[in-house]
Amino acid sequence: MEEKYGEVEEMNVCDNLGDHLVGNVYVKFRREEDAEKAVIDLNNRWFNGQPIHAELSPVTDFREACCRQYEMGECTRGGFCNFMHLKPISRELRRELYGRRRKKHRSRSRSRERRSRSRDRGRGGG
Repeated sequence: MEEKYGEVEEMNVCDNLGDHLVGNVYVKFRREEDAEKAVIDLNNRWFNGQPIHAELSPVTDFREACCRQYEMGECTRGGFCNFMHLKPISRELRRELYGRRRKKHRSRSRSRERRSRSRDRGRGGG
């Protein structure tokens, strides 16, 4: 995906069964222009016999949308929970997807993350 659309910072695949989350994949690109390019291209594609419906999201930090109980193995709502249940990926795949880039951009991305987190807190909503 990076070669075609741009550098991916994060990718979350939902494991939920509820209508509003089933099959959802959230990809955070380093540059907004790359995300826009991906949305345009992906909306003209199909996966497993189904059309892909891609859109931009104003959310840049999905931690609050993730089910804490699921992460601890204690969610009683199962796949129909309204919070995201993220599909786990193996350590090897995580290293393959993110390892190369983390080494390359480590100091710059960490300081940028801190700045964006502090800006998110100051917005007030929610």
